[in-house]
Amino acid sequence: MPLSTGLRRCLLVLLSFLSACASAPDSASSPLTVPAPSPTLANGLPIPSIDEALLLSIEENGYAHFFVYSLDGRPILRLTDGAHNDITPSLSPDGERVAFASNRSGFWDLYLLTLSTGEIHPLTNTPAYDAAPTWSPDGRWLAYETYDGNDLEIAILSVASPQESPILLTDNTFTDLSPAWAPQGRTIAFVSDQSGNPDIWLADLDRPDDGRFTNLSNTPSAAEREPRWAGERLLWIVETQDIEFGGAYLWDANFPQRPARRVADADWAAWNPQQDALAIVLHGPNQEYLTASSLTGEWILPLRRLPGPVHGLLWLRFNPQALPLTSPHLPPTTPTPLWTPAALPAQANSLRRAVVPLPSVQAPYPHLHDDVDEAFAALRQRVIHEAGWDALASLKQAYVPLTVPLDPGMANDWLYTGRAFALNPLLTRVGWLAAVPETIGQQTYWRVFLRTEKQDGSQGMPLRQAPWDLDARYRLDPQAYNRGGAYAPVPPGYWVDFTALARAYGWERLPALPNWRVYFAGARFTEFVFSGGLDWYTAMLELYPPEALITPTPRLPPTATPTITPSPTATKASRPSPTPTP
Repeated sequence: MPLSTGLRRCLLVLLSFLSACASAPDSASSPLTVPAPSPTLANGLPIPSIDEALLLSIEENGYAHFFVYSLDGRPILRLTDGAHNDITPSLSPDGERVAFASNRSGFWDLYLLTLSTGEIHPLTNTPAYDAAPTWSPDGRWLAYETYDGNDLEIAILSVASPQESPILLTDNTFTDLSPAWAPQGRTIAFVSDQSGNPDIWLADLDRPDDGRFTNLSNTPSAAEREPRWAGERLLWIVETQDIEFGGAYLWDANFPQRPARRVADADWAAWNPQQDALAIVLHGPNQEYLTASSLTGEWILPLRRLPGPVHGLLWLRFNPQALPLTSPHLPPTTPTPLWTPAALPAQANSLRRAVVPLPSVQAPYPHLHDDVDEAFAALRQRVIHEAGWDALASLKQAYVPLTVPLDPGMANDWLYTGRAFALNPLLTRVGWLAAVPETIGQQTYWRVFLRTEKQDGSQGMPLRQAPWDLDARYRLDPQAYNRGGAYAPVPPGYWVDFTALARAYGWERLPALPNWRVYFAGARFTEFVFSGGLDWYTAMLELYPPEALITPTPRLPPTATPTITPSPTATKASRPSPTPTP
């Protein structure tokens, strides 16, 4: 019997919490290790073939690279490495090549990876962002998303003659991305926000007129993404503020009038070679998990922790042992530490730690805990390198002394521990910060993006998700008021995922308060914490004695002015007046 959505999400969050409590995270070193799958799977479902493997694009130290996961429990295998990103892989119809996007040349272009040799060849060479390729059924064409200077559009490229100008499938003022070429060859599914929020659209290649495009999902209160075909069936992911309706949805082209049905809890999904199961990535608050599910919701692989955010997922009929393990294309697996802690020793007469000043940082109290200031400095330099400007030079808050009150609901906030900081929320007003909501369990988290200084394609990438407009609740729209805002149009330009970068340096996001939909400060979308495996109270004890954390119960003082007791007064009775007789 499949688990309910709420229970499955709760188990996921619980697993993330227990993993964090088991041992403190080591931000200076994060080797890629994955536990071996259990030989006995639930529900009596068969174990996938050893000739199948998962190809994932996973972030490591802030850069996304390709890794192969064997389904029989063998160690993972790295395919790419370097100070660049390799994302959005797509398998060719013959199963021999993988088209993907990379900025290894300094700009985002399309490449081909030959699985049997590990060799990589470029397809495009332009300053514009090119990514998310999908193969035509005959393997002769690639449809992909490209940035035209204002928004993302869908283009089609010849694989045999990539030097020829691509054919634009869409050319409008909206954001069109994530194409998926149907196996029948005459339909391409993609994501577009031309209806006001990201929906799944179909493009009929046999119709060049205005009727070519059809809104398939048409869900005003949700955002769809990542469509994937399997025969006549189309799979996509739904992101919504309602936890009971998010996940992987399946639509059947044989019954186009039937709405898509929910098949699994997922934040990313890919078909298996037999097209009867799904490889699934689930998002925890600050952790990703890999598993697999049947089309009825049963898990067929044990849950595994992933070392970083995922930017692509394929389930291949391919034996990883066939890869040339001695090939020079396969780099080592141990990443280089991003920063080294150098905390000062505690004073001889005290067990308390200290807070240290942050050089050239503007904040009410520009200090942080001595154990995390190096991580902040390293993250700051990385943001300057990736975004081109110093987003951490001006903060809303850093360390907050215990005597300074915060907003209501923030009495036990991590800012008091010196292990947290909050970005300046005014960056959203000037268009340099965007926040995308992510519902995990019954809580809302935010993914923060920073606009890059250079907009020529050499920094960041176009924003592919609709951000959330918190101010929409004040625009006399009852639905926006009840939801705490509304999805905003995808802004133009190139952006950097600050949440992913911060996580690589040990800084994790916090959930919004339960009342964030009616309380702006409760959204808490700009705050990040370096807990080091500590809970809030233990972290506070590093700075303060236990007595300082005791909150006395307020007692009302006696009334200064005594209450006067009223006394009765004699009232003189009036005489009855004569009534005149008519």
